[in-house]
Amino acid sequence: MSNPDFDLYRVSEDHDALREAVRNVAEARIAPYAAEVDDQARYPQEAHDALVETDFFAPHVAEEYDGVGADALATCIVIEEVARVCASSSLIPAVNKLGSMPLILGGDEDLKKRYLTPLAQGHSGFSYGLSERDAGSDTASMKTRAKADGDTWVINGQKSWITNAGVSDFYTVLAVTDPDGPRGRNVSAFILEKSDAGFTFGEKERKLGIKGSPTRELLFDNVRIPGDRMIGEPGSGLQLALRTLDHTRVTIGAQAVGIAQGALDFALGYVKERKQFGKRIADFQALQFMLADMAMKVETARQMVYVAAAKSERNDADLSFYGAAAKCYASDVAMEVTTDAVQLLGGYGYTQDFPVERMMRDAKITQIYEGTNQIQRLVMARQLLAG
Repeated sequence: MSNPDFDLYRVSEDHDALREAVRNVAEARIAPYAAEVDDQARYPQEAHDALVETDFFAPHVAEEYDGVGADALATCIVIEEVARVCASSSLIPAVNKLGSMPLILGGDEDLKKRYLTPLAQGHSGFSYGLSERDAGSDTASMKTRAKADGDTWVINGQKSWITNAGVSDFYTVLAVTDPDGPRGRNVSAFILEKSDAGFTFGEKERKLGIKGSPTRELLFDNVRIPGDRMIGEPGSGLQLALRTLDHTRVTIGAQAVGIAQGALDFALGYVKERKQFGKRIADFQALQFMLADMAMKVETARQMVYVAAAKSERNDADLSFYGAAAKCYASDVAMEVTTDAVQLLGGYGYTQDFPVERMMRDAKITQIYEGTNQIQRLVMARQLLAG
């Protein structure tokens, strides 16, 4: 008999149906463009349009804002299945959640209705501005400033490594509002719009992977915004940012699982067709052991991500540990499994004629963004030591 105290998560029939639906969309309308998107380093507009049409663009947005209200596990399944064929495209729903999560956690109802509704309807994407050139892991040392001027705020500074910058219409931006205040409690969160005067973008970064997802700087030159665009209370921004990452690191774990699963699936098909020494290379025990280890790690990572997603949905007290663990383990697995997939294809795996080399390049970023895996281990260790 099931004990609810031990039901960390349950994949329902609805989740299974969702996976099938997303996979069908991904294979029919996203996978055919994945190699071209990577080769041309262009935004995956085909994926964008398909995700909007099928309500997978920002599935996490609640029904009261015209969203579909997908739970955290369902959102992870969407991201995982898209990442299985194209990591760049999976960043569309993932970053829409990242950018809007501070608003969901700390915004008032008027602000939520104003910005979550067009996001849910697919009219506007949502990006997240936290990191700076000299404030990456050390977010509290950010230099971007927001100064009160009557009923408005004037923002100056820059943000680095912003995913889908220039494509998204809305941006959650963290800025210091009290330069003399206590470190970490002097930062506030704001919503900026792409059309705000003085808000511009740097050149697109030239990256190893996820080339279809534009990464650019946000540049603020006396950007004046209404006072009601602050999320939550003054000084609460960094706490909101860290709470956001507890939830969204789980989605990066899902992305990593998807990339790893895509590489494993392709490698399995290849080794069953490729012949050497008169038989399929799948019949060699050394390769079977590699495949078994790859599958074991992918499934372990998936289970960690799904447990963390359930904790995210319930907002459990130990989410910080589980979110960090899921992201860290799944991204390490993605790097390992994609590297092994390249090895299984031999020389062919090293060429752009096959997708595993792209998957290997795409996997690397999952160990870096939303907190490097070294930072994840610090988060976990602090949680452990705090009891």
